[in-house]
Amino acid sequence: MNDASDTPESPEMVEVVDESNQVLDVVTRAEMRARVLRHRSVSIAVINEGKLLLHRRSPHKDIWPLWCDIAVGGVVGIGEDFHSAAQREVQEEIGLSDIELMAIDGGRLQIYDDESVSLIGRCFLVQSAGPLRFHDGEVVEAWWSTRQEFEELRRHERFLPDSTALVLPLLTMWK
Repeated sequence: MNDASDTPESPEMVEVVDESNQVLDVVTRAEMRARVLRHRSVSIAVINEGKLLLHRRSPHKDIWPLWCDIAVGGVVGIGEDFHSAAQREVQEEIGLSDIELMAIDGGRLQIYDDESVSLIGRCFLVQSAGPLRFHDGEVVEAWWSTRQEFEELRRHERFLPDSTALVLPLLTMWK
């Protein structure tokens, strides 16, 4: 979901969950970020002919603005399942619909915690050449990358720590 949707008039609400994925509370996205509360999230890697889609996040993101990422995705909506959230995020962020999502996490929930974010999520893969459309403003640039190009870029660009920790080890098909 676009971070701009969390406005005083209509704040985005987020389910706070425990390590077992049980809902503990519902809070605004702003409160979830401020208090670093565990929430549900999805990450979707996009592969085309052996290359991974990398992108730079918008300067308007509520966390890690202008950082690079190896996956599209975001916060799971209230009452939304992980698969539906992944489909929605792929549609919103890169304009792909009617895609086949492949779970790359073995169906197991992934937990990530650091000083900035706490999440429980699922990781998926989409194989698609596009066409890609970045109409929601969350992505300011995107490009296809080999593993070697990514490793070189990683030396001087900041990449999201959550998707790098959770998704990257699962991309065994990306050489």
